[in-house]
Amino acid sequence: MPDLSSGQGASLTSVCVYCGSSNAADPAFLEAAFEIGADFARAGLKLVYGGGGVGLMGATARGAHAAGGAVLGIIPDFLRDREQPFDDVETVIVTSMHERKMLMFERSDAFVVLPGGIGTLEEIIELLSWRRLDLHRKPIVFHNPRGFWDPLFALLQHTIDEGLTPSVLADYWRSVEKAGDITPTLLSWSVKNGQTDVSDVVRLLT
Repeated sequence: MPDLSSGQGASLTSVCVYCGSSNAADPAFLEAAFEIGADFARAGLKLVYGGGGVGLMGATARGAHAAGGAVLGIIPDFLRDREQPFDDVETVIVTSMHERKMLMFERSDAFVVLPGGIGTLEEIIELLSWRRLDLHRKPIVFHNPRGFWDPLFALLQHTIDEGLTPSVLADYWRSVEKAGDITPTLLSWSVKNGQTDVSDVVRLLT
């Protein structure tokens, strides 16, 4: 289980990205991922990601690295051939998916969810479940181009409407359509939660 002290008022210095690892993704998604990674770097935020060099995963890491940002990749040994680690950045090799997810959680102060497949869905559902159990209070922001995540939001709302999930669940994330709005949304949220000083946000965004 996650450290219960994680994300309770800690400063925002690192962001974990969950996203797809397929090169068959819409080129617009890949371009946006690169832009988002670069925005993190320009704001002085360290990128924590799944360690692969393919798909949106690799694009985000390359964007952050190209802009001079710190990047930490975390990848299980058995996925090294499939996801082709981006060797230009710091990469930690672990033994299992569980170890990967826990280390990504522990090394991150906030989470951004880009378009992705079944693996990304599994990660974000677990993260929201932990938030529902008050095991963390870290910001979660979805990049939702073309309404990509709308079906997931509708399903979550359905569980609320059926009385199976409390309505407060909908307050646990933010959703933005434009890639350029990701970092400002994270920073403004961290100010609200006391993670970042207002003057720091002004500095990071200018």
